[in-house]
Amino acid sequence: MYFCHKKQENMTQTTENPYIKQFPDLLKGKKVLYVHGFASSGQSGTVTRLRTVFPNATVLAPDLPIHPEEALSLLYKLCAEEQPDLIIGTSMGGMYTEQLYGYDRICVNPAMQMAETMKEHNMMGTQTFQNPRQDGVQEFYVDKALVKEYKGVTERALTPHPLQGNQELAPEALAAFISQERQRVFGLFGDEDTTVNTYDLFHDFYPLSSHFHGEHRMNDKSFMHSVVPVIRWIDDRQEKRQRPIIYIGIETMVNGQQKPEPSVQKAVRLLIERYQVFFVATAGGASYAAAESRHTEQAGSRHMEQAGAWLAEYIGIPAWRHTIFTWRRDLLYGDYLIAIPSPSERMGEEASLCTLIPFGSDTFKTWDDIIAYFTRLGGQ
Repeated sequence: MYFCHKKQENMTQTTENPYIKQFPDLLKGKKVLYVHGFASSGQSGTVTRLRTVFPNATVLAPDLPIHPEEALSLLYKLCAEEQPDLIIGTSMGGMYTEQLYGYDRICVNPAMQMAETMKEHNMMGTQTFQNPRQDGVQEFYVDKALVKEYKGVTERALTPHPLQGNQELAPEALAAFISQERQRVFGLFGDEDTTVNTYDLFHDFYPLSSHFHGEHRMNDKSFMHSVVPVIRWIDDRQEKRQRPIIYIGIETMVNGQQKPEPSVQKAVRLLIERYQVFFVATAGGASYAAAESRHTEQAGSRHMEQAGAWLAEYIGIPAWRHTIFTWRRDLLYGDYLIAIPSPSERMGEEASLCTLIPFGSDTFKTWDDIIAYFTRLGGQ
């Protein structure tokens, strides 16, 4: 049995929560399958977040059987019947989600070595479900036989194949299927997760994997700042949605103490709701294009590493795969460029292909000014 719930557009947003926000146009009319973690259920906090943030999506959230083969059979059947547009799994559910081939998927802190995790974190003996279940059962028992079952299931992971049909694919068709799968799966790993750490194993197969600021269990902040941006990318891709492009020069974001400028993080969170946002740093400084010595090249490499590390620390997932290093930002093709103009840009010697938003000018002195400007534009 699973919960199937769809909320209406007129649902009011809770005002006491500073993180949760609704996006009625994202995943509109689509089905989202959520696969819960160990000792949880379809009534977890993540399910509540999904239904609140995406009120016009239908969220399917089954209570999974304890035995892994039974859980996978249920999920295979549910996928065949419902054809979800997106599958999201956390922890143990992330391990199952990886094996639901043929669908767009997000695996959050996936427990790809579930048997080892169970032994290392005292998940043996009598266990209590952390959330209510449809059948009313409150406890279950984990013995060595059950751990062995999980070991068998996880050993079959990372081997994509079509779920429907019994015929084996020809080598060329299977290679094409696997290549496509590697671009349909996102892996998100909390940098403070002390329970599961399978990033290297997962990333070796699925390149769209990254760390995010968070623990093993998601909270409202990590969900909104790290998972929702990925959901937006997937929904945009599915809908072939083209958003206006904004480039942000990293020099506008960093203050003299190498910390974020006031309101810049707020601005990024607001801008990515309506725009495709990229972050731009110089490729090793102004002289990097003419670099001839190994010393200069190494300095340029360090510069790019530092810029990437700063963005990962203070911007997080929105900067992942959205960072550009260049010494010719006048060649960037898009709609807007938020930057501190260089002398040549001020003199008009390097005309931008984008509308220049000169940060620090009288009109755009602060990031609050920029927020106000783009709020008035309303996504144009």
